[in-house]
Amino acid sequence: MTEPPEPSDAAAQPTPGAHTGPAEAPGPTGPASPTGPAGSSGPAGSSGPAGSAGARSVTGRATAAGVIVSVLLILAIVLGSRLLENFDSALLPYAVATVFLAFGVAYRYTVWVSAPGARRLFNQGWRSFFSVANFRKAPTALPRMIATYLGFQKFLGARSHARWAAHQLIFWGCILAALITFPLTWGWFTFTSGTGSGPGYEMRIWGFKIIGFDSLDVLGWLMFHGLDIAAVLVIPGAAYFLWRRMKDRGAITGQRFAYDLVPLIALIVISVTGLLLTFSSIFLHGGGYEFLAVLHMVSVVFTLIYIPFGKFFHIVQRPAAVGMQLFKYTARQDQEVFACRRCEEPVDTGPYVENLRGTMRDLSLDFDEWAEYCPRCKRVLRGSAYLSQVKKGFK
Repeated sequence: MTEPPEPSDAAAQPTPGAHTGPAEAPGPTGPASPTGPAGSSGPAGSSGPAGSAGARSVTGRATAAGVIVSVLLILAIVLGSRLLENFDSALLPYAVATVFLAFGVAYRYTVWVSAPGARRLFNQGWRSFFSVANFRKAPTALPRMIATYLGFQKFLGARSHARWAAHQLIFWGCILAALITFPLTWGWFTFTSGTGSGPGYEMRIWGFKIIGFDSLDVLGWLMFHGLDIAAVLVIPGAAYFLWRRMKDRGAITGQRFAYDLVPLIALIVISVTGLLLTFSSIFLHGGGYEFLAVLHMVSVVFTLIYIPFGKFFHIVQRPAAVGMQLFKYTARQDQEVFACRRCEEPVDTGPYVENLRGTMRDLSLDFDEWAEYCPRCKRVLRGSAYLSQVKKGFK
């Protein structure tokens, strides 16, 4: 492709070697960083009075959001369990852990979306989600993205089929476990014997009968062993990633024990202890059941409290990416593709590039025009600036 003529005026093109040159601006496809500046209107890392006031403001909003969500969950537990009539006091530690989980998720999520980059992407995603025009143009786009991006995570298959399969095992195992554990913990689900001694049981939600089943048939077995099925799904998936973390050089180089290994170990411990509880009750006549129950409870409570502050937080962040993908998809449908200013290769959609430039302006980064160059051209221009501005001085 023939390059367009370079502008003769130096001011017309950013100078990579100067102060306003590209300290490698974020790529157009890069995710918003959850650790970016939290609502500060000044440059990243600003420690002045404005930056401190902004940080305090974000902390206050995040704390308020956490308290509100926690209170709402407590009310939902009380009301959903029919004023604690169906609440199992033996599950109190799990319920308390979910309240801490709700506070932590709300707090961390508020801090995350307060960063300029995340806030812009978050707002654009919701605009795309509620856009009537987008629905008319692509009515099936959102369901397809939810299924492929959240449910089956097809983007992982491009990296490795083994990683995709392992991630699917963990994902669906955790979904199944959450759908069973949380309602039971909160007293929303109850299983009561219809005859007093079985084998007939009734499943009730909020006190209303949903279905009756026989504990000795297939449906009954599935009902009472749903968590065992979830554990069988999670263990091989988590074991694969743990093995990869110990063998793959690329994974070993950047991994951290608390961030990368602890979540996998926690999933395996929860799953194994859960299966051992079933093994003890069936084959050991309850031998060691109390110890295993305490160990299982401790591992679950620890994991629930850990979720908002570790790698598991991406579970909460991931749905927001669907809105961003919808935002980019609808722009592509309108042929709003932005070409690189230097090589004219497609960079990304026009609205996305403009959104990135707006984020850089919010952060007071004075080189937002670099968002209009593709990654390759950024590297070329930086190298050229180094040769002409820096290395020339050492000749």
